[in-house]
Amino acid sequence: MVDMLATIAIIATMAAIAAPQMVDGVDRMRLGMSARDVERELQFARLKSVSTNRPMRLRFNCPVAGQFRVVELIGTTRNPAAADGAANRCDEAIYPYRPTGGDQNRLTRPNNDGVLRRLQPQATFTAFPTLEFWPDGSVHMDIGVGNPWPPLTAAGATITLSRKGKTRSISVNALGKINLQ
Repeated sequence: MVDMLATIAIIATMAAIAAPQMVDGVDRMRLGMSARDVERELQFARLKSVSTNRPMRLRFNCPVAGQFRVVELIGTTRNPAAADGAANRCDEAIYPYRPTGGDQNRLTRPNNDGVLRRLQPQATFTAFPTLEFWPDGSVHMDIGVGNPWPPLTAAGATITLSRKGKTRSISVNALGKINLQ
């Protein structure tokens, strides 16, 4: 009986020590899943832009915090249409996802919007420049100086995600190379 109680005490002590580290591991795993989801959407935007010969943007916190979506630029890079900046631009009911790419008719654009994605629970964007991928493979960022958006500098851009005090970053350089850190 004493041996059994000692064994139970040791198991309980080990469980009490391991529980916080398991919770921490789950938090890191969910943050990593969110970072990989964003990295995949960046890759999708870049590849979609090149394959369709249309500029694509990745919008963050669209339409609410923790959501993101790849959207086709409506209009041109020099003169985007007013609808491109509308508050409802990420609404899938108004701008639906068409898995086959739509009809490619210039009059019915956008035809290449992606699916509305969500981060894992309690994960947030802490730094998130809206990026625009051009068909030539270059990446541009809105810095508030008008259109077309200037290309990324040599330093590139960083998208940072956080969850419960932990952070992960994704860097994008001017040539479109995406690196999950």
